[in-house]
Amino acid sequence: MSTVSGAAPAPVAPVLETIGLTRAFPGVRALERVDFRLFPGEIHTLMGQNGAGKSTLINVLTGVHQPDAGEIRVGGEPVRFATPQEAKAAGIQTLYQEINLCPNLSVAENIFAGRQPKRRGLIDWKTIHRRAADVLAELNLSLDVTQSLDTYPIAMQQMVAIARAMSVDARILILDEPTSSLDDGEVSRLFDVLRRLKAAGIAILFVTHFLEQTYAISDRITVMRNGEREGEYLAANLPVQTLVAKMVGQQNAGAHLEPGADDAQRDAARPCAPYLAAHGLARRGVLNPLDLEVRPGQILGLAGLLGSGRTETARLLFGADRADAGALSIDGRPARLGSPRDAVRHGIAYCPEDRKKEGIVADLSIRENIVLALQARRGWWRMIGRARQRELANGYIAQLGIKARDAEQPIALLSGGNQQKVLLARWLATEPKLLILDEPTRGIDVAAKFEIMERVRALCAKGLGILFISSEIGEVVRISDRIAVLRDRRKVAELGGAARTESEVYALIAGGRE
Repeated sequence: MSTVSGAAPAPVAPVLETIGLTRAFPGVRALERVDFRLFPGEIHTLMGQNGAGKSTLINVLTGVHQPDAGEIRVGGEPVRFATPQEAKAAGIQTLYQEINLCPNLSVAENIFAGRQPKRRGLIDWKTIHRRAADVLAELNLSLDVTQSLDTYPIAMQQMVAIARAMSVDARILILDEPTSSLDDGEVSRLFDVLRRLKAAGIAILFVTHFLEQTYAISDRITVMRNGEREGEYLAANLPVQTLVAKMVGQQNAGAHLEPGADDAQRDAARPCAPYLAAHGLARRGVLNPLDLEVRPGQILGLAGLLGSGRTETARLLFGADRADAGALSIDGRPARLGSPRDAVRHGIAYCPEDRKKEGIVADLSIRENIVLALQARRGWWRMIGRARQRELANGYIAQLGIKARDAEQPIALLSGGNQQKVLLARWLATEPKLLILDEPTRGIDVAAKFEIMERVRALCAKGLGILFISSEIGEVVRISDRIAVLRDRRKVAELGGAARTESEVYALIAGGRE
């Protein structure tokens, strides 16, 4: 892959370095000969789409996984961490998206957990409280260190986790998605702390999906793609649209894609009232206020990078998460979705992003998976008879072209594309008015992808409203009537007609225009 771009020779040696780091798991090459450098007193951001290798790199650096090949150096010396504890002993502290502290303990106890100073064999609480306050003061924070951690908001808990890392003389701080649950004000406060740590000579590896945050805090950026290092760049020398193109592997992110003839026909179709309309829909730290309309017989695409708020929007519209603000109307009437059950009752169906974890029930047959949502909507006291189950399953196997021995075959034995079709059948069996598809073609072969896209178009032609989410921008452009573009947890534009091109979507994602 490419070498360092736009970066002058560093005046100091890297505090952390990898050379040819490789790691494989069954069926996937997670890291492939990755070279990486982290210097003292810098904030270095790791960027890449889902599956790019970011998490695996962090796990190898911190002793969670062992490399299959390559070398890790700390302070110029080769190291091999058998456990995360060994990495911590070498001065590497990691803060994960989910804060791994004890909320029922005090702030001071969390900072010094496992390292409590003692006096005459007993814990010296006075010293712990004083030292905890001193560490927080270095971060310009004033907290009551005797209070339980869970009395403070997530942003303050994140600061306490940083204080704990500082209390053990960390020289390398790794932050994995630390801002995912923070609002803008909390992010600003966290960044102030990180800049002070940087000024003190701490090397910071920062992982995020938010473009604006990347450029607000980063000195250097390393882009990962498909397990390989695409390149290392000075943030000041890497235009945001170029970064997007490198992340998604689009050599010409501005390539124009003309709408096809069928797109033109759909654009000319008579407008109709939205089946679902969201106004100011928001969830604190997850999604900024958003307006959205999904119409019968149309496909609304959601385009944006991972972390832009696509899945978060889908979950709010399906009642899987609760909105903090905003209003919903369904079929012209005000509605509140307190749970997925409410959404299903209103005719909303949802195929989630992770079909293996949140979609299929691997131990059940194709038939059982298909009738699951319909049975849940009817209630378990109104059981669907076995003959009717077989009729439904066989009908959708034929209609969607599911390749299986018969309806009793375990779904776990099907290919990814056929599993996705079974999930589609599950929700079509409920006769929905609105279908939310989150990454419906991820991880399946090209032929299956094409077939699913054609099925989606056919459903839309019959009057079904569809919200379509995909990280493949070209796919969103090709299938959608309108495209809502998200960036950093907010909707920045909505495109239709001739403006619905890859180049325009990329420009909006990169912040080139709104």
